[in-house]
Amino acid sequence: MSGADAVKEDRLWQRHADMAKLGGTPRGGVNRQALSAEDAAARNQLAAWAKARDFDVFTDAIGNLFIQKSGTDPALAPVLSGSHMDSQPTGGRFDGMYGVLAAFEALEALDDAGVKTKRPVMAVAWTNEEGSRFQPGAMGSAVFAGACRLDDMLGQKDWKGIVLKDALAETLKAAPAPIRDGAPGFPVDSYIEAHIEQGPRLETAATTIGVVTAIQGSRRYIVEIDGEEAHAGTTPRAARKDAYAAATRIAAAMYEATADADDTLRFTIGRVDVSPGSPNTVPGKAVFTIDMRHPDNAVLAAHEAKLEAIVAAKAPPCPARIERVTNVPPTDFDPTVIGLVRDKAESLGLSHMDMPSGAGHDAMHIARLCPTGMIFVPCERGISHNEIENATPADLAAGTRVLVEVLEALANR
Repeated sequence: MSGADAVKEDRLWQRHADMAKLGGTPRGGVNRQALSAEDAAARNQLAAWAKARDFDVFTDAIGNLFIQKSGTDPALAPVLSGSHMDSQPTGGRFDGMYGVLAAFEALEALDDAGVKTKRPVMAVAWTNEEGSRFQPGAMGSAVFAGACRLDDMLGQKDWKGIVLKDALAETLKAAPAPIRDGAPGFPVDSYIEAHIEQGPRLETAATTIGVVTAIQGSRRYIVEIDGEEAHAGTTPRAARKDAYAAATRIAAAMYEATADADDTLRFTIGRVDVSPGSPNTVPGKAVFTIDMRHPDNAVLAAHEAKLEAIVAAKAPPCPARIERVTNVPPTDFDPTVIGLVRDKAESLGLSHMDMPSGAGHDAMHIARLCPTGMIFVPCERGISHNEIENATPADLAAGTRVLVEVLEALANR
């Protein structure tokens, strides 16, 4: 029996159902934000499944959770696969979690089939990929790859002022696992990440496997405007320093400046906080986030300059500033891994197409370290970051079969 033959569609689907209960929402989605009680519960569940298989389980100083199936030569660097278990506040059941459970199913399938590999094969759940609670996103993989400093990330605060170091300590207390000594990061031979597409191309083309060739670049920002609180009934508009009014001027100008004819640039203001939040008080502070993406780094740099100029021009009479939080350049994946995904999909009789990723993933950081690639499967109507996010058991299993074949090939090189 091959590893692909041993993939169990019903087992994989049940794993998703079990995980969806942890942070489940009334509309069928999940709210399992990074380093929350729900995140700890998911870590415990994954570790319990792993221990039942006698797989090795350990974590690192940023909370990345690793599960290892040993190879015949422990001196060789492992082959790694995974994604994340944290979600958006109103997220779906498959974004990230599919990549973790597909990697774990791959370990189980290799074990069930009695397949031996020279290299160890590891599944990983990266910490704080979404960035919805702590900025920046893809934090665990960034620290692992050396793109972010551990101490800097441990000092980050969420929107309620909770320090990441404290939230991580609570999570690791609730979901204990042996902690690997030293800074995060160790040699990795290769990495492959499975994920739902989060777009409509595969479904529209009636195609099962997306062979991911690259990830477009992304930059995130926080804009802060300082106004002056005043009485809403007595203060003339001409005398106000209304932080929210300045925010709306800035936002409107930014939307106009980032519109492109071919609709390639992605510009999103995803969160707006206004304080003090009283109906009869002129806002004294406004903060909003920006997510901007494009395949060309030069285009991102040019538009960043535009955003800075808009803040300077549109904020007065309020002081304002824009801070870049992350800058992830476009990522091209390894031709060998791309070719393996393509070839294994072909040999399994699965329809496939080459495509870039519009969304960022942990793979963009791990590609700094080793040959890396991704596998996409369809999601219904391309909807993601939404409680109604959906995928079929057959497509999830198909992507996992390709993943097993690729992992086995990489681990026996």
